[in-house]
Amino acid sequence: MANPSSTGHREEGMQGSSGGQQGRGGNRPGGGGSSSSVTDKASEMASGAMDKARDVASTVADKARDMASSVGSSASGMASSLGQHAQDATSAVAGGMKSLAGTIRESAPHSGAMGSASSALADTLEHGGRYLQEEGLKGIGDDLTHLIRRNPIPAMLLGVGIGYLLARSTSRS
Repeated sequence: MANPSSTGHREEGMQGSSGGQQGRGGNRPGGGGSSSSVTDKASEMASGAMDKARDVASTVADKARDMASSVGSSASGMASSLGQHAQDATSAVAGGMKSLAGTIRESAPHSGAMGSASSALADTLEHGGRYLQEEGLKGIGDDLTHLIRRNPIPAMLLGVGIGYLLARSTSRS
């Protein structure tokens, strides 16, 4: 006759081993073992990592876009400010030219060769100052462009001459 205590231990051992199977996913439908649950978990982890990487990439792209926009608006503001400063400087030069013309008229002789030369110089300074105030830098650029288009060969020769003089002056230093 079998020892009832020994059979009880054997049955408990078998129940214990099947209980261990249940804890590892042994009770999945279709009799799936632990390999399919590991594959599922790995797939879920990979999917989660992909989603996280996508979120991080999207955040980085948004921040880069914001920074580029900020830099662009900052550069635009600086260019506008620089243009305004150049316009202010041009107006100041024009005012100085007009003032100098007035000073020449007052202090220079009014008769003779010196009188006519000083009067012509004062008129030229006054007209130049008025031109600068009315036209500004944009007007000067437009007029220079038209002058070069009307006289391309002399403009090119003048450019070559100025380039030569600049090269000689910088090479001596």
